[in-house]
Amino acid sequence: MNKRTFKLAGVAILASTLALAGCGARTDAGTGGATGTKVAKIGVIAPLSGDLSAMGLGIKNSVDLAIKQANASNAIPGWKLELAAEDDQATPDVGKNAATKLASDDAVVGIVGTLNSGVAQSTIPVLDAAKIVQVSPANTNPSLTKGADYLTAPKRSNANYFRTCTTDDVQGPFAAQYLLGTGVKKVATIHDKTPYGQGLVTEFAKAFTAGGGTVVGAETINPDDDNFSAVVSKVKAVAPEAIYYGGVYSEAGPLSKQAKAAGLKVPLMGGDGIYDGNFMKLGGTDGDLATSVGAPVETLASAKAFLDGYKAGGYTDGYSAYGAYAYDAANSIIAALKTSLASAADAKSARAGTITAMSSVAFEGATGKVAFDQYGDSVSRVLTVYKVSGGAWKAEKTGELK
Repeated sequence: MNKRTFKLAGVAILASTLALAGCGARTDAGTGGATGTKVAKIGVIAPLSGDLSAMGLGIKNSVDLAIKQANASNAIPGWKLELAAEDDQATPDVGKNAATKLASDDAVVGIVGTLNSGVAQSTIPVLDAAKIVQVSPANTNPSLTKGADYLTAPKRSNANYFRTCTTDDVQGPFAAQYLLGTGVKKVATIHDKTPYGQGLVTEFAKAFTAGGGTVVGAETINPDDDNFSAVVSKVKAVAPEAIYYGGVYSEAGPLSKQAKAAGLKVPLMGGDGIYDGNFMKLGGTDGDLATSVGAPVETLASAKAFLDGYKAGGYTDGYSAYGAYAYDAANSIIAALKTSLASAADAKSARAGTITAMSSVAFEGATGKVAFDQYGDSVSRVLTVYKVSGGAWKAEKTGELK
C-alpha cells in the first residue's frame, strides 16, 4: 500500500468512526463490550446547589440508582442508559435553560424533575415542544396537569408531563382534616408567594373553612427572607391555634423559631416542602407538623430494594423526601423506554413514542402502585402527617383524603 492509498484509507476509517459516534452507537465496556450498544439519557432537573440541594441531590442520586440497576439487568437490550443532571437552583429561568440544554442533546429521552412547581411551569413547555417526557417526583400544584381552571374545567395542558406524587388539592385538605380532628379551630396562614406555597395554602384554607374552622389571618413572605418579625407580630395579634405555612423548609425553619421566640407557642404545619431534616436544623421545633406524599418509605416492603440499593450505592447525601418518588419516576420512564426503544434507530426518534408509552405504564414501585390517570397524575392519593418529636420527624397518621 503506497502512502497516498494509506492516507485515503485512514481518512475513510476516521470518517466511519466519527459517523458511528455521531449517531450514538458505540462499543461500550460497561455493557460487556457489546458492539453497537446505543445510548439513551435520562435527565434530571433539580436544585443541586443552594438551600434546597438536600432534596435535589436525593432526587438525582435516586435516578442514578434506577439507571445503574437497569443497566446491570440489561433492562433494554442493545441500549445503555446514562444520567444527565442539571442544576435548576430552584429558579424558573435557570430551570428553563436546563430544559433547553437537555432538549438539545439528541440522546435525552426523558426527564425526572422538577422539585419546584414554579420551575416546572418553565420547563414543561420547552420539553413538550421537544417531545420529551417529564415525570416529577415532587410537583404538587394541580394546575400543572389540569390547567388553571382545574376545579371547574380540568383540561390536560401538556401530554408530556406526569408525576408520581399526589397534589395540593389532596394534600391541603388532608392537613386541614387532621388539624380539625385534633380540635384546632383557628389557624393563620402564611405562604411564600410561589405557585407551590400559594396553591397549598389556598387548598388548605378552603377545606379548613368548609370543615368548620376559621382562618383568622392570612399573610405572605418573600422567598429567601430571613427576618419574619413583622409577619410574626401580625399573626400573634390574631391568636391562632396553629400556623399553616405554604413554602419550603429554608424559610419554614426560621419562621417557626422566630414565632416561638416571640411567644407564639403554637405548632407550625406545612406541606411536603418542609418535610426534611433541615427544617429542624434551621429552627423547627417539637410539635411542628408536615404532610408528605405517600406512606413512610422506611415502613414499606415495596421500598426495600430501593433502600438497600441506595445504601449500597454509597451516596453521601440522603434520599430525602422525594428520593423514592424520583426512583419510581425514573423507573416509569425506563418501563416506557422498553417499548419505545425496542425498534428505534436512535434515542431522539423514540421521544414521542416514550410519551405515548407512559400512559399505559403500571407497576409496583418503591412507593407502591405507580400508574397515571388521564391527566398524568399519580393514581395514588396516600399521604402522611409527620410531627417533630425529640428533634426528628415521626409519622402521626397515614391515609387517604376522605
